[in-house]
Amino acid sequence: MSSSFRAPPVHSSREIDVFSLMQSALRQKKLFLITTLSIGVIAAAYVFFSTPEYQVSSVLRPVAINELDALNRSEVYQLPPADALIKVGAALESYDTRLGFFRTHQAMFKRFERPGRTLEQSFEEFNRNSINLVLPDSKASVMSAFIKIEMNYPAGVDGVSVLNEFVKYAIASERAQIAADVSVIVSNRLREIYGKLAAARSSYEADKALRIASLVESDNLKKANLQDELNALRAQLKTLRSDRMAQLNEAIAISKSLGIRKPTTPSSLGDSDRTDSSRVMRTEINNQQTPLYFMGSDALEAERIALSNRKTDDFTEARIAQIAREMQLLRSNREIEMLNRREQEDLFLSGVQPLRTEIARLRNLNIDMNNVNLVTIDRQALEPLGPVKPNKGLVIALGLFAGLLLGIAIFLVRYFIKVRSEFLPAEGVSRSTYSSQEAMHLSSRKVS
Repeated sequence: MSSSFRAPPVHSSREIDVFSLMQSALRQKKLFLITTLSIGVIAAAYVFFSTPEYQVSSVLRPVAINELDALNRSEVYQLPPADALIKVGAALESYDTRLGFFRTHQAMFKRFERPGRTLEQSFEEFNRNSINLVLPDSKASVMSAFIKIEMNYPAGVDGVSVLNEFVKYAIASERAQIAADVSVIVSNRLREIYGKLAAARSSYEADKALRIASLVESDNLKKANLQDELNALRAQLKTLRSDRMAQLNEAIAISKSLGIRKPTTPSSLGDSDRTDSSRVMRTEINNQQTPLYFMGSDALEAERIALSNRKTDDFTEARIAQIAREMQLLRSNREIEMLNRREQEDLFLSGVQPLRTEIARLRNLNIDMNNVNLVTIDRQALEPLGPVKPNKGLVIALGLFAGLLLGIAIFLVRYFIKVRSEFLPAEGVSRSTYSSQEAMHLSSRKVS
């Protein structure tokens, strides 16, 4: 026995009838139109009543090498064009530079002033999102080196003048900073050179004092040696005089005992004892020294008296006169006098000519930083053609689209709420009917 029973289809609550959904959506065109137009009107109101925001920009590029040639050739401060561009970029990014520009150009920023705000608070409102720097890629070539500065500003602010003046202010600020750096470097180098000159002067004075001391010591040593030699010679002459007087005393005694008063010779003394009256002329040749007493007592006594009356023996020695001459020369050292009489002693310093040349060069260094261009303003800020915010067409289009999405969302919520409320009771009845019919069908199959 077969059964022709078929279970009715069971509809799940999660199944969606697309056709019914589309029909319901077509019936809700008014809802979609109202939400779309409502949000679109709100977006349009925002567009037309909000304060428009504009954007201007300026582009800076490195200067030519000849613009910085005077500064680089000074050998004081080296600044390649690329480094100058980076310095100006750092000044544009500097908070202190921006605050200084804000303080010195307050008339341009009346739009940001509010009652009860300090100057710094008003500056914060402007600085927060107004100015932005755009730098090139680090991998880019030198030819593409640039700095782009952008500024967003609301209506009522002269953004073109603000940005152009700010760029000029940053360049002037960095130029003044470089001038101050150059001045400090020159001052430090001059101080260093003057220190080297002072060291050279101290070394010269020490060498001069050493030279004078050496000359004085040498002269004193020569004087002492000459004085010692003079004293020795005088003592020697005195001893020789004493010895001579002793010899004279002895010779006088002998001559008196022999009766010799006048100078004679041994031959003449022998002939005096003869009585022969013949006159004979003799020639005496003798290689022996004649004794002193043959000079006769009269001559010897005269010599002794002269020696005893002598006050000094200096004239008897030629060396004493030479010693006196040398000691007279040593009384004044002309080299010491010339060293002490020097007036412009810096002229005698050795090895300082390059230092003097560098001092003259640094003193005459005249770099007019006002005429030094650090960067080239490749493009100045120009009056914008229109605001960048808000974008009227985009905002209105997004508003209409958002309104349509809101209408669709409202429709879907309402549709699913309605379907759920209608489907739950029908689902309960169909399930119970199906369960009883299925039970009857299974029992009939068992009987057959």
